[in-house]
Amino acid sequence: MTLAPMTPGRSDEAANPTPTPTPTPPPPAPRPPVRVSIAAGTRTRAEQLQRIIDHPGLDVVALARPGDDVDAMLLATDPGAVLLDLDLDAGGLEFIERVMSVRPLPIIVCGDAAERPEVALAAGAVDVAGALDAPAATPEYAAALIRHLQVASRVRVISHPRARLRRPAPGGNDNRRPHQVVVIGASTGGPPALAHVLGDLPRAFEASIVVVQHMADGFVEGLARWLDESCRLSVVVAVDGERLRPGVVHVAPAGRNLTVVPGARVSLTEPTSVQFNVPAVDVAFTSVASSIGASAVGVLLTGMGRDGAVGLRTLRSAGALTIGQDEESSVVWGMPAAAQELDAVDLELPLNQIGAAIVQGVRRRRLGSAAGR
Repeated sequence: MTLAPMTPGRSDEAANPTPTPTPTPPPPAPRPPVRVSIAAGTRTRAEQLQRIIDHPGLDVVALARPGDDVDAMLLATDPGAVLLDLDLDAGGLEFIERVMSVRPLPIIVCGDAAERPEVALAAGAVDVAGALDAPAATPEYAAALIRHLQVASRVRVISHPRARLRRPAPGGNDNRRPHQVVVIGASTGGPPALAHVLGDLPRAFEASIVVVQHMADGFVEGLARWLDESCRLSVVVAVDGERLRPGVVHVAPAGRNLTVVPGARVSLTEPTSVQFNVPAVDVAFTSVASSIGASAVGVLLTGMGRDGAVGLRTLRSAGALTIGQDEESSVVWGMPAAAQELDAVDLELPLNQIGAAIVQGVRRRRLGSAAGR
């Protein structure tokens, strides 16, 4: 047997070299934070949610309300997801539909909107994170909300047709049937009087209701919640830009005037420097006279001063039914008395008869508008 000669200087290690180690791949690049827009009924609520979802994986790029220009906000901020905390009857539903028709985005609803998940999901929302009742969220709730947003940002969504179907055609008339509005003003003694009047209205009430109560900042939300529990109708704090909804009571927020503009939409404006009562009943009454006219019902309840008297006269001149609370049932017969002096009152009634008179007035105006078409 012939042996192959050994190569001089060659060792066993050279004959069996150690394999070159495979380079370790670099770690994957961190996922960029999800850009989130928050939409809520108040800026305070939006800022609270911003604090709750404070996380390196999320970047809050906008705080919005339903009255904001949604198109411009989405184009300017380019979010990856939207977090919505707004009662569906106070503009939340329209906000979802608007977003899903303008630029489809994953929408997570929480808070008041989460109480009716089937409605929110039908409008185009991706998921429901649950209600937030406590002033400060628990760590578990915050973690769940953050997880919802991170997962939702990777969901592919498509344009939702419902909002487009609801829009009138170009040049079309979206107000073939006049929108009916009941506008109520009150001051001193107003909350219990409002609870009495609203409590007398049926669940199937067909007109929208606007309430202007003189009240300091920080108390209107509590008033709305209390009234909501005291009557059969849904009671919400009015939001700038929302459309008035039949059978819903829209309470003017503190610190701003509420007007009703054509299309039965709410517009919130800053008070003048010389304005004594904020929000002003006169401002709301006058705007309803201009935008709704004879299809409206104006009601002036107990209160000190003269706010609402001129506005009620404007409503009556526009053909609206006007009602003033009588002296005996008023805590302070100031505002209704001033309206009486101006011949602004069609019906002067005790508190326990005003609700029935409103129902009758709305019914007669509805039948009258139907006969006139």
